[in-house]
Amino acid sequence: MAIKVGMVSLGCSKNLVDSERMLYKLKKHGYKLVTEPGLADVAVVNTCGFIKAAKEEAIDTILELGKLKEEGTLKKIIITGCLVERYKEEAAEQFPEADAVIGIGDTKDIVDVLDRVLEDEHVVRFAPKLEAELCGERIISTLPFFTYLKAAEGCSNCCTYCAIPLIRGKFRSVPMEKLIEEAEFLAANGVTELVVIAQDTALYGKDLYGEPKLAELLTRLCKIDGLRWIRTLYCYPERITDELLDVIAREEKIVKYLEIPIQHCNGDILKRMNRWGDTEKLEALFAHIRERVPNIILRTTLITGFPGETEEQFEELAEFVKRVRFDRLGCFAYSREEGTKAYDFPDQIDEETAAHRADIIMEQQMLISSENNEKLMGTELTAVVEGFDKFGECWFGRTPLDAPDIDGKVFFTSDKPLEIGDYVKIRITDTLDYDLIGEVISQ
Repeated sequence: MAIKVGMVSLGCSKNLVDSERMLYKLKKHGYKLVTEPGLADVAVVNTCGFIKAAKEEAIDTILELGKLKEEGTLKKIIITGCLVERYKEEAAEQFPEADAVIGIGDTKDIVDVLDRVLEDEHVVRFAPKLEAELCGERIISTLPFFTYLKAAEGCSNCCTYCAIPLIRGKFRSVPMEKLIEEAEFLAANGVTELVVIAQDTALYGKDLYGEPKLAELLTRLCKIDGLRWIRTLYCYPERITDELLDVIAREEKIVKYLEIPIQHCNGDILKRMNRWGDTEKLEALFAHIRERVPNIILRTTLITGFPGETEEQFEELAEFVKRVRFDRLGCFAYSREEGTKAYDFPDQIDEETAAHRADIIMEQQMLISSENNEKLMGTELTAVVEGFDKFGECWFGRTPLDAPDIDGKVFFTSDKPLEIGDYVKIRITDTLDYDLIGEVISQ
C-alpha cells in the first residue's frame, strides 16, 4: 500500500508554489497525496517565518501535528520553509516532533528526505539557500482554473523591517523562456487565470538581462492561447514605468489591476524603512497611473507603528489614504523581527498602539470600499465561478477587480447550471462592505 503524504503550506503564494513542486516530486515517486494531514502517514509542513503572527501559526500547526503523531494517526513529520530556514538548528532542537528539518535549499530533494525518514533516519539538512530551485514541474493545488507564476526568488531590497533577504537570499529571476514554457504548460492544462508574483515583481529580469523585463514578460504571456486573465502582484512603486503601464493598458488579457506595496507615505519613515518616496511623490505616482491606465484597480499595503512613528506622521498616513482612495488596501501593525535593522531602532512603538492605528486605517478603507462598491450598482461585470455556497444558496466568484485570496468576492444567482472556472456576465444588484451581489445575465 502506497504511503500517504499530506502537505500543509503556510504563508504566501510564493511558498505555495514551492509546496506544489514538492507535491509533484512526491507523486511522481509513487507516494499517494491526500488533502488532510489527519488522513496521511507523513505530513510535510512548509512554514512561513515572515512576521510574529506567521511564526505562531507555523508553531501551532507543528504542535497539532505532533499530537496526531502521538495518537498514532501520523507516522512522520517533515518541516521546511521560511521559519526553518530562518532559525535552522534552533528549529531542529525546538521541534522534537519532527523527523526531518530541512532548509529551502533542500526541498528539491524532498523524495530522498522522505525515503530516509521512512527508514527511521532523523534528517537535519541546510543546503545553501541559493540552491533553492527556481523552476520545476508542479501539481496545481489551487482551484483548477487559476494559479501563480513565480517569476523570481529572494529579495535584494533590504527593507529595514523585513527578514526576507535573510531567509530567501538575494533576488534571482527565472529565465524568461522557462517562465513562458511553464505558462504554456499551465494553459494547456486548464489554467485560464495566471497571477505573476515575486518578492519584487517589477524588478523581474534585471539580474539576468541588465534591465527589468516585466513588461516584455507580460506581453509574451498574453500571446499564450487559453489564458484569459493575467494579473501582477507585488510591484514596488519606484519601478513602475510608462512601458509597464502601457502594456497593462494595451493588452486585453491583462486585468487592469496593480498591487503596489508602499508601507507608508511619510518621507522620514520611508527613509528609515529603506523604502522609496514621500507623500508628494506617491500621490503623483498614483495619479499618473490612473491617468495612464483608466479605471485601474490599485491595491497597496501599509505598516503602522514603525519605530519612531509619531502621532502626526500617522495622521499624515490616514489623510493620505483618504485622498488617494485605494481600491484595495491591507494595513498591518509593525512586527519587530530579530535580525532586521529596525529591531534595534530606538523609539519602538508598543504593540497596542500599532494595532490600534492599523484598525483606524482599515476602518477608513472599509468606508472607501463600500462607497466604491455602491458606484458599481447596476453595472455589468465578468466574473469567474469559484464555487457554490450551500448556506446562502448562491454561487460565488471574483471579477477582474479582485485578486485570489486577498480581495473580495461576488455572490450571485443563476438560472442555469454552472461549473467552477466558468466565466459569466453578472449584473450587480447589491453590495456588502468588500463584496458584491449580483445575478448572471449570460454565460
